[in-house]
Amino acid sequence: MSSLAIRSVHLRVADLLRSVDFYARGLGFAILSQTPTHAELAATADTPAILTLTEDRTAARPSDRAAGLFHAALLLPSRAALGRWLRRGADEHVEFDGFSDHGVSEAIYLNDPDGNGLEFYSDRAPADWPVRDGELAMFTHPLDLPALLAAGAAAPTEAAPLAGARWGHLHLRVTNPERSAGFYHDELALDLRQRFGPSARFVAVDGYHHHFGLNNWGGVSQPQPPHALGLIDATIAARSVTMPRTLRDPDGIVLNLVPLS
Repeated sequence: MSSLAIRSVHLRVADLLRSVDFYARGLGFAILSQTPTHAELAATADTPAILTLTEDRTAARPSDRAAGLFHAALLLPSRAALGRWLRRGADEHVEFDGFSDHGVSEAIYLNDPDGNGLEFYSDRAPADWPVRDGELAMFTHPLDLPALLAAGAAAPTEAAPLAGARWGHLHLRVTNPERSAGFYHDELALDLRQRFGPSARFVAVDGYHHHFGLNNWGGVSQPQPPHALGLIDATIAARSVTMPRTLRDPDGIVLNLVPLS
């Protein structure tokens, strides 16, 4: 069992009905509860909520130079599950933003109606992860879409499109990746897994490829603005946490830390 888990992500959205339709009909999330301004969604109807949406029609989109969410990444249980989900998304006319093979994983990228980045991915076996000079060497190559779709078509159809899915990692926009990597090491005992020059760090526990990505691509120079559309907070369960607490990272991004149970 991993010693860290991303339990839930909380997003501020401009139009709740539009967002719920996108996540439920388009992406396959299950709606657990909904009020005029608040919704709780899960991977399946019989599992805990992993996504909370809160409407604020006065909130503005953050600046391209502001820290915040780059993408929240949903890990599907297998390559076949990812292929099935991709076919379903295409049938629902989801607009995809990119498709990448990272060596450690195969990933599909998209944005929600408020510009929040999302990644849906499946992992390769750790023994197949690329390594260079004894260190993890993730890359970005084109994804073999026909092979991924074929894997999905060959597998039995799941009743729920996101059965077994969970948040696998969070990728954040930060002003100083080196400083943020140090913060996550000190607070959550995350180790540096890969360094991309001065612009990105990938950190994790238990030898995973990354639980957090930290980048300042595009010249991030401002902390996360309060009350903007996007990430409100994320809940992280970790073995290193003994009592629930809330903290802000160096750019003002809020994390709710809870003991791993």
